[in-house]
Amino acid sequence: MKFDVSFIGLGVMGFPMAGYLSKAGHRVTVYNRTAAKAGQWVTDYQGNAASSPAQAAENAEFVFCCVGNDDDLRSVTVDPDGAFSKMKPGSVFIDHTTTSAEVARELHAEANRLGFAFIDAPVSGGQAGAENGQLTVMIGGDEEAVARAGPLIDCYARMQARLGDSGSGQLAKMVNQICIAGLVQGLSEALHFAGRAGLDAKAVVDVISRGAAQSWQMDNRAATMIDGKFDYGFAVDWMRKDLGYVLGEARNNGAHLPVTALVDQFYARVQAMGGGRWDTSSLIVPLEKT
Repeated sequence: MKFDVSFIGLGVMGFPMAGYLSKAGHRVTVYNRTAAKAGQWVTDYQGNAASSPAQAAENAEFVFCCVGNDDDLRSVTVDPDGAFSKMKPGSVFIDHTTTSAEVARELHAEANRLGFAFIDAPVSGGQAGAENGQLTVMIGGDEEAVARAGPLIDCYARMQARLGDSGSGQLAKMVNQICIAGLVQGLSEALHFAGRAGLDAKAVVDVISRGAAQSWQMDNRAATMIDGKFDYGFAVDWMRKDLGYVLGEARNNGAHLPVTALVDQFYARVQAMGGGRWDTSSLIVPLEKT
């Protein structure tokens, strides 16, 4: 079955995700704050561009969103010209932004009040995962709405799962970021140690990646970290935004995250060195500069 859908936010993630919906035959209308980006999308794919989130959402059965942070999400949903002002009764808003669990619950409640569904569905897999249609999607929200949205999310996902009620998707993404922060710091220290010990770090990685130390980060980032190249993935500025949500939630639920808090400060050092747009594997840089 093909649907009238819209996609709000055409960054490095949203642009290809919306493209997969179009290629699957859905009738797609896009909105982006920078109109030229929406124009480029219409050139690359079959669909239409809207002049506002509200116009994009009008008549859509499913509205997808992937913007920057809590404030960005509120601006494209509940502001006067936001999507919520034109959402059809019974429609579904699927938010792929990584946000706080608080804003997800807030918008879920507002959507319920207005007569449509809201699900929080942050993703993992980065730009490459979006471009290759291989994202992992962590979902929170009402079972019925999640089930209805599932076949469309499959257009660009290799894995999706509902983890619970509203906010659960965002909490699961926080778990994901905690794991990544610790893994990247550990890998950074290991490669730094190997270099200082006079070892061929790439040869060492080739051996240990066949054993218990193996990880996605090692397989995909070790070689570029050794080469000092940091333009391959998720930016430090965005990771610090995400870890801010993690640490804020931990203060509320009583979780103890000493390593995550420390790594957040290491990322702050990378930002101070001018590396805010470097990818997250740049945690090795402060060690090498010491």
